[in-house]
Amino acid sequence: MSEPTIELRPFATLGAANHGWLDAHHHFSFADYYDPARTHWGALRVWNDDVIAPKSGFPPHPHRDMEIVTYVRQGAISHRDSLGNEGRTAAGDVQVMSAGTGIQHAEFNLEDEACRLFQIWILPDATGRAPSWGTRPFPKDDRAGAFVTLASGMADDGDALRINARARVLGAMVRAGDSVTYATTPDRNAYLVPASGRVRVGAVEANARDGVAITGAEAITVTALEDAELVLVDAA
Repeated sequence: MSEPTIELRPFATLGAANHGWLDAHHHFSFADYYDPARTHWGALRVWNDDVIAPKSGFPPHPHRDMEIVTYVRQGAISHRDSLGNEGRTAAGDVQVMSAGTGIQHAEFNLEDEACRLFQIWILPDATGRAPSWGTRPFPKDDRAGAFVTLASGMADDGDALRINARARVLGAMVRAGDSVTYATTPDRNAYLVPASGRVRVGAVEANARDGVAITGAEAITVTALEDAELVLVDAA
């Protein structure tokens, strides 16, 4: 069995665009940022690291045939869409929008503090499905020392928010000196970002908001060099 490939993508090398109200960093090609070596990682198409200023946000805009997972790191984001859904997702919680045949939504930071979030887009395993939206809390204490599945299209992940893709979005809280392991298969593509803290994967060390692209692994072990908050996507 060959060794897995583990590639560090430092935060400083990401695409970036500062619009004043939005300070965005792109792990993959997005909007005006294009890097032919970073267009996707398997079915993972977008990983945006966004800081949204207070009392600002994205006006209504359309999406289609994409699974969009939002992981809020600080503050809260408020959602409204063309299906009549409305909701507020606060730090530590997750929302999922399956764009399906088409949906319009608006996302605003109505708070008095900046909202920091990861927005993750995953290609669906089939097009033409009905659109949907959902949100739920994931208390950080419940994922202390272990990966917890936050969103999934896998049949066995009944407690997670549902997406229409053969993929998982997972989170973990790890104390300095401790490790967590996630079992996968060599044909899968995993992408890890520490929301906070410094970690080691194999021989690679990553700082907060760096990306770590992993493939060819049977298991992924992450050791926290500092207290760390982890987000991991396992995609086909």
